[in-house]
Amino acid sequence: MIIVNSVEEFGQRYHSAKRWRRCMEAIANLHRLNPGVCHSIGDSLVYRLVDGAAPAAECFTGNRRYVEIHYYLSGSETVAYAPKPGLQRLAPYSDETDRETFSGAVAGRHAASPGQLLIFDNDYAYQLLGSDHLRKMVLMVTIEGATFHNK
Repeated sequence: MIIVNSVEEFGQRYHSAKRWRRCMEAIANLHRLNPGVCHSIGDSLVYRLVDGAAPAAECFTGNRRYVEIHYYLSGSETVAYAPKPGLQRLAPYSDETDRETFSGAVAGRHAASPGQLLIFDNDYAYQLLGSDHLRKMVLMVTIEGATFHNK
């Protein structure tokens, strides 16, 4: 998991690739988003706004074809994370959802605060520990070299 403390820092660190510039474009569209509605830019980015109570996840979640980014706007949420090789797989990987679930020991925790972006890369799984009220943007960015079988 990578912690970026602001959109400005994200833009400075991740400006070279088209997929990261598309993330900045999506963030600029934030004022037009309604909660729960998915949007996309090209074939490399899907994003949505989450607004309300966020229940705690029962297990760790990991991705293979996407990097998941959570941009926190208000509220806070604690996230547990661990390297995938040290976890036990609960269900097989689903190519349709790009999700796999795990159980096991937590390697670390981070309390996300407004303005931060948490980047969940493919080497780690994460577990959201819930929030009474949360407003965040979730971006799903394809990893380089990932292809879709139907394209």
